[in-house]
Amino acid sequence: MAKTVRSLVVLGDSTTVGVGDPVPGGWRGVGPLLAAALPHARYLNVSFTGARVASVRHRQLPAALAARPDAAVVLVGMNDTLRSDFDGRRVHVDLDAVVGALVSAGAAVVTVRFHDHSRVFRLPGALRRALRARIEELNGIVDAVVRRHGIECVDLDLMDGAYSPDTWAVDRLHPSEAGHRRLAAAFAARLARAGCEVPGRVSLTCTGGLKVTPLHHVGWLVVKGVPWLWRRGRDLVPYAATIVYRSWAGHPEPARYVATEAVVGPTTAALRQPSL
Repeated sequence: MAKTVRSLVVLGDSTTVGVGDPVPGGWRGVGPLLAAALPHARYLNVSFTGARVASVRHRQLPAALAARPDAAVVLVGMNDTLRSDFDGRRVHVDLDAVVGALVSAGAAVVTVRFHDHSRVFRLPGALRRALRARIEELNGIVDAVVRRHGIECVDLDLMDGAYSPDTWAVDRLHPSEAGHRRLAAAFAARLARAGCEVPGRVSLTCTGGLKVTPLHHVGWLVVKGVPWLWRRGRDLVPYAATIVYRSWAGHPEPARYVATEAVVGPTTAALRQPSL
């Protein structure tokens, strides 16, 4: 018999905040769309923009656990790949701690493995290769955590419409309303597969939100797009330069962290005690 979801929590970064799906007064996004398909559930979204895996563990997880979740969505990691201090081993330990604690609390957990975002947000060649390498490393970590805890996972690379222009907002970094709806529908399907009752249906029909015009695209590029590329480029350029040099010199690319189901770090019992 399917489990009734009485408490749904959402943890993550700006995507789970709802950025990219503007409505009067703020953002909507994947969380409310998914919650609408679970009419018996209390809904708590502890996400915030810019979150990394460590901040989900230390700043979001305690509040999520206090809600005694029956179901939890965890979408985080892309911000880590865009930083110069990316550490696969640390990401693995933190993500395992988050998922392990939620599973121990009795929640059905769904997370994601990531798409090749360089196909959505165009980057210079070296930066594209650097970002792809980071995403591959991150996906290996996600795969290990999914296997270890037996949770459900949405593969964004395989999701219907993943690379369609209408899936992405004006910034090409966050899903549009259509993208958020597709993501919410994928989460609902995975929760059902995990044994949760999902009485409602996530409609893929866009209901309006705020209309985005070509002027919004130009404005975003000037005001936010170029500055964002400059900031992230400064973080990734040293790593990208190493890849280019090694390729030119005939050396192998820098070694990546290879995740296994055995977490490298503190004991599992210690990991499941969230830090405040």
